Amino acid sequence: MYFCNMETDKKFHVGDKVALLNDNLEGIISEINNEEIVIVTTDGFDFSCSADEIVKTGNLHSLLNKVDDREFLMEKSIEKKRNIIQRKSSRKNRIPPMEVDLHIHQLINSVKGLSNYDMLNIQLETAKHKIEFAFKNKIQRIVFIHGIGEGVLKAELEYLLKKYPVDFYEADILKYGQGATEVYIFQNEKNN
Repeated sequence: MYFCNMETDKKFHVGDKVALLNDNLEGIISEINNEEIVIVTTDGFDFSCSADEIVKTGNLHSLLNKVDDREFLMEKSIEKKRNIIQRKSSRKNRIPPMEVDLHIHQLINSVKGLSNYDMLNIQLETAKHKIEFAFKNKIQRIVFIHGIGEGVLKAELEYLLKKYPVDFYEADILKYGQGATEVYIFQNEKNN
């Protein structure tokens, strides 16, 4: 299908390379619906306009025979995003994280005579010491296993973590279940 603007005598076809007259935007025509023309930009986004707003910059009919331009641009955009995600995840996951189980029975031999408040303080002090240990020893990731329970320990742990230059999020559910928080520690590069 093509669109012809009678006033300017411009003929546009799907696959034409075009540029917007009043903007720094280029792309390839992917659809023509009555007076609306849809352009796939070089960034892989769809942009709708009229024939009066664009001008041809080249014809890609030979390239259309080899590959559909819309799919080509979208694949390039997706591939670029995948590469960025893979680089980030490979950097993050090179060294396994230090695991700290904050369940009270893992920290002390007996809870006899301890109140809930006392047990919570022991758990939080342990978390604080492990974070400081990680800073001193250039450990970038810690997983705190706190369990689900009523969520008091998790909430207090998050409050504690906000005092440090760290990022924290729910740990890998497949590995730890729902009761774990992973902490990424931003190390000072000057001290490395």
